[in-house]
Amino acid sequence: MRGNRRELGVTLVLLVVLLGLMVLGVSMGRASVSLPELADLLTGRADQVTRFVVVELRLPRLLTAVAAGACLGLSGALLQSIVRNPLASPDIIGITHGASAAGVIGVVYLGISGLALTGLVSLGGVGAAVAIYLLAWRRGVVGYRLLLAGIGVAALATSVVSWVLTQTDVRDATVALTWITGSLARADWPTLNPLLICAGGLVVLLAVLSPRLRSLELGDDPAAALGVSVERSRLWLLLASVALASAAVAVTGPVAFVALVSAPIARRTVGAGRLALVPAALVGAVIMLASDLIAQFTIPETTLPVGVVTGVVGAPYLLWLLMRTNRSGAGG
Repeated sequence: MRGNRRELGVTLVLLVVLLGLMVLGVSMGRASVSLPELADLLTGRADQVTRFVVVELRLPRLLTAVAAGACLGLSGALLQSIVRNPLASPDIIGITHGASAAGVIGVVYLGISGLALTGLVSLGGVGAAVAIYLLAWRRGVVGYRLLLAGIGVAALATSVVSWVLTQTDVRDATVALTWITGSLARADWPTLNPLLICAGGLVVLLAVLSPRLRSLELGDDPAAALGVSVERSRLWLLLASVALASAAVAVTGPVAFVALVSAPIARRTVGAGRLALVPAALVGAVIMLASDLIAQFTIPETTLPVGVVTGVVGAPYLLWLLMRTNRSGAGG
């Protein structure tokens, strides 16, 4: 009960922080929007200019950051729980790299955009996950094999992206940069709606699968003794993790380190031994939204891709995690 109350309190705090960041994001910019104007918008009394700025320009970007960050945070929490390794993350083991390679190929060679490109990027992430799973399979999947196979697939996908960019026109390469660093510049209602639909369906699936995840965290043998089909449950949970990451990458590109750091932060706040899936999703949303605000407004007249900011924050954490796991032998 104490753990449940603590997790509920952390969730409420994260929701307040997220709401505050959203209000800040709506009000900042060249066309500033004050709190009274926001109140008028909520009551239907705002003028057309304020409604256009908030609803058509800023709100889709804010909601895309929240939804994509939540998907990445939840995906990382699932993967780290399944593999039982703090280094397991969609952006470390190659899932987002596979989606990125598919996006670059779709932009440069196929010339597609919109839903077709979104579908191709999702297929790229799923294809990378299937390749990783098959390479790691040896009468079952062990965490360290999955991690090593994923690193190899990530390196291969990165090589594909680099080769495609060296063969293409400069203008196409500029468009393709979204699928390398990650950006929210493409955010609008037509791209946001499919992300929200996918995220909603996957959350319902996770609500069904979460009891199996709790059993798997005890270990394969105890989970099997409790009547859980270990490999089948692990496969479904892996697919859910991959689908969440692919849905986010299809809209924002491969935003680095959000999936990696969200679950550890959430678990440290709610206490050890808890899945903390909802707090991990909220931490991912907070990181993504805060990073995007920093990317937009820190340097005057310059808007950075959000992946640049998350990379600056996440890279030192990855180095610290590698040193820590190397000392303790917990890295696989």
